[in-house]
Amino acid sequence: MRLPGRVIGLLKEYMHNLVEQAKQEDVALSTFGFAKQPYRSDQAISDLLAILDDRIESEGVQVGLAVEFLHQMWTLCNQADSQIAETVWLRKNLEGGTGSKAEIRDHTYHALITYLESQPEEDETGEATAN
Repeated sequence: MRLPGRVIGLLKEYMHNLVEQAKQEDVALSTFGFAKQPYRSDQAISDLLAILDDRIESEGVQVGLAVEFLHQMWTLCNQADSQIAETVWLRKNLEGGTGSKAEIRDHTYHALITYLESQPEEDETGEATAN
């Protein structure tokens, strides 16, 4: 099921905030000489689902996110997990990335948005329709 454009827009905003947060964390770690810990795409998805849970609880009604949205996103992320992990691994290795938290989040969220936008639309009966 394809998500409405305004929901995709909200997700992109939340994802952008998480990537920016990770960039700040990466800078702080390197400033103090700490080694970067390995970070995976499934962790990036978990971080997104955690922020969604928080945002739905705090502002869900104001932005039009139903409580069921978290379950729907969890299901979609679960379905896309292996595809996202493969895409992130390929992009990181082809681009010679560092594997930083910010980089993995960025690749993960791009792959997730691509997956979400590729989902078929549903008609009013809940049946998938052709794009």
